[in-house]
Amino acid sequence: MTPETLTDLSAEVIACRRCPRLVTWREEAAADPPARFAGEKYWAHPLPGFGDAKARILVIGLAPAAHGGNRTGRLFTGDRSGDFLFASLHRTGFANRSTSVAIGDGLALTGLYIAAVVRCAPPDNKPLLQERTNCLPYLVRELGLLSDVRVVVALGSFAWDGALRAILDLGYRTAPRPAFGHLAESRIGPFALVGSYHPSQQNTFTGRLTPPMLDAVMHRARELADLDR
Repeated sequence: MTPETLTDLSAEVIACRRCPRLVTWREEAAADPPARFAGEKYWAHPLPGFGDAKARILVIGLAPAAHGGNRTGRLFTGDRSGDFLFASLHRTGFANRSTSVAIGDGLALTGLYIAAVVRCAPPDNKPLLQERTNCLPYLVRELGLLSDVRVVVALGSFAWDGALRAILDLGYRTAPRPAFGHLAESRIGPFALVGSYHPSQQNTFTGRLTPPMLDAVMHRARELADLDR
């Protein structure tokens, strides 16, 4: 049997219809966009990960935004969370540009890959536990295929939990279960897991997460991955 590739996995993710509620929501969001996106053709499918296939760092988010990734077809692309994230990735040497607005915009990532626990936009940004369970095998397989990854950055507690579950599903164990926190760290098998508050407007507009705070997470990830040696 031919070994699975990231391209194979991406095609399977894009075709997924496992969660009826999420299928309905992502398609309804595309059919009735806000005025600022009127007339745009929405992606309206699940989103695979993207970035450097030889990455040593994997960044994991919660799920696509209804009018961000669900519209543009790329995670953290075309929304305020992505604006905050990619500005940091540019400052810390992972991205060649500070914005991510659309597929084909010239963005390239070096040493880093981006994925999500849930691949469809959920209502109110709140996936159900069964939806997480349905989607998690994609993250497990993705992490297995990204054989150079040594650092996993979890954006928010939902991503932290999903990352832990994915790592455990690969056969690695940790005890006690590490608690999420900003700049929290845990070593599990070959992986260093690092936590960050999610770059949602709820956090960035209130000052709970500032640019220097996110930069500190990404600099720490670089250090743990030995990218500057």
